[in-house]
Amino acid sequence: MTLIKSISGIRGTIGGKTGDNLTPVDAVKFASAYGTWLKHHSGKEKLTVVIGRDARISGPMIHNLVMNTLLGLGIDVIDLGLSTTPTVEVAVPMEKADGGIILTASHNPKQWNALKLLNEKGEFLSGADGAKILEIADSEAFDFADVDNLGEITINDAYMDIHIDEVLDLPLVDAEAVKKAGFKVVVDGVNSSGGIIIPKLLEQMGVEVVKLYCEPNGHFPHNPEPLKEHLGDICELVVKEKADFGIVVDPDVDRLAFISEDGEMFGEEYTLVACADYVLSKTPGNTVSNMSSSRALRDITQKHGGSYEASAVGEVNVVEMMKKNNAIIGGEGNGGIIYPELHYGRDSLVGVALFLTYLAEKKMSVAALRASYPQYYMSKNKIELTPQIDVDAILVAMTDKYKLEDISTIDGVKIDFAEEWVHLRKSNTEPIIRIYTEAATQDKADALAVRIIDEIKAVAGI
Repeated sequence: MTLIKSISGIRGTIGGKTGDNLTPVDAVKFASAYGTWLKHHSGKEKLTVVIGRDARISGPMIHNLVMNTLLGLGIDVIDLGLSTTPTVEVAVPMEKADGGIILTASHNPKQWNALKLLNEKGEFLSGADGAKILEIADSEAFDFADVDNLGEITINDAYMDIHIDEVLDLPLVDAEAVKKAGFKVVVDGVNSSGGIIIPKLLEQMGVEVVKLYCEPNGHFPHNPEPLKEHLGDICELVVKEKADFGIVVDPDVDRLAFISEDGEMFGEEYTLVACADYVLSKTPGNTVSNMSSSRALRDITQKHGGSYEASAVGEVNVVEMMKKNNAIIGGEGNGGIIYPELHYGRDSLVGVALFLTYLAEKKMSVAALRASYPQYYMSKNKIELTPQIDVDAILVAMTDKYKLEDISTIDGVKIDFAEEWVHLRKSNTEPIIRIYTEAATQDKADALAVRIIDEIKAVAGI
């Protein structure tokens, strides 16, 4: 059982001992710390926070604990109920709120939940602000409101529809062209809020929808991380239904993967590549993705005359570099699309709408579109951490071993070879070391991963 405090929020498994897991006591403690920080940060007497959750089984419990903690601090709450991460991000500035909390553990299995914390812009907090909240939590420096100054709850369950409207209003989204194309699409909503909002978006764009696991009951039918090994059911159903393609989202709908009409993965790395290709073809500019993302985005950006930069892993790091470089689209290779025209957050709805519009314009199959891009192949692996494993020592040893190569230590260790690369880093969201490799063929990517994993185990003595 685990409690992780990082740039990605407060994340843990439900149950167990306080301080080791995300127990009710921990949920109250960290909600109190966030609310206290928000008071200091805003300097305002009266604050409002937007809250939404995914469909996890523990969601209603954590939701009520967090909301009522904020009320106890004298903070008003706008309760979106069942929602998505990008929906809450859109709602915060629209409501002129002072912050937001999304209760979701994103792609983690059902025993996990988390508090993802937003600022008044609807963007994730900086590392420095997150550190201040952890300090407040550790010191328990909370000052709750008296009985005459408690906060109030306002329920607003319209924001998923508002979010869809905002996406459809984007200049590069052409619902009429998509409708004329007559697409048929299978949607895997992993029994969370994506099972509601993605079919709604598609139907408003005139797409025929076949639903798979779209009941928001929190019982995830497969590992919710949208990777090939978890998606056998939708790959089969796309072929069976003779659909144009399939759409898979994670429980909080900020990661997006496509299945081609032949039942093969489009590749979560290529979700961003395809959307960027479309956006750059209409509005040339720069792009950003994280260091664990495919070189294909760099290639596509340069093809359109723009410049590409790689940031440290983590949405807040990508957003910071996007602003610095005036990037018009960016994101992460895990299927996260950030399109500032709407907001600075990973948003599967934006990705779906841009992808459909591009397909309608190109008049080509999803498999053919994928084949038109530079061909890179990735291998994504991990090593479970135990207290005996010294991650920092491992990274230092690997840096020394490959010191003659092109190395970046901005985030873990990335080693760029001439025709392939490997990125080693400690996860922000799970107790693991991630090992990502990319090469010109799958066999080469897998072989590099095996070699590096063996070297890490030798260093760690495992």
